[in-house]
Amino acid sequence: MTPPVPPFTLETAIQKVRKAEDGWNSRDPNRVSLAYTVDSVWRNRSEFVTGREQIVQFLTRKWTRELEYRLIKELWAFTGDRIGVRFAYEWHDDSGQWFRSYGNENWEFNDEGLMHHRYACINDLPVQPADRLFHWPQSTRPDDHPSLSELGL
Repeated sequence: MTPPVPPFTLETAIQKVRKAEDGWNSRDPNRVSLAYTVDSVWRNRSEFVTGREQIVQFLTRKWTRELEYRLIKELWAFTGDRIGVRFAYEWHDDSGQWFRSYGNENWEFNDEGLMHHRYACINDLPVQPADRLFHWPQSTRPDDHPSLSELGL
């Protein structure tokens, strides 16, 4: 199946966001990197990443530190070859402290639907285990799990 490609419609933008969420929830750096151009440019917090090899290295480090990672992405806006996303994910560190990380991403795609620019702003909020909201087995979020909006996030 051909991935959604620009120019995006509401339907294809929503599909693109969900495919990205599913990829990241796989926690497979190699799989995730294939959604980006070979020379993709990222700004993730204060870190700058260029190219698939650095994406794999970045994600490997991320998921070594961010344990039991579960992510929800939601379309915020789109036009032509760009998509704006808001997201939240929950994870814990090696001491058992849970966090909910909130953020926004701006994405830009090439004609083949591969992302060539990704700009992410993220904030981490410590949460108590009882306050966690993302409770599904580690993998793809079930279709019936509430969205960010439905969760009040």
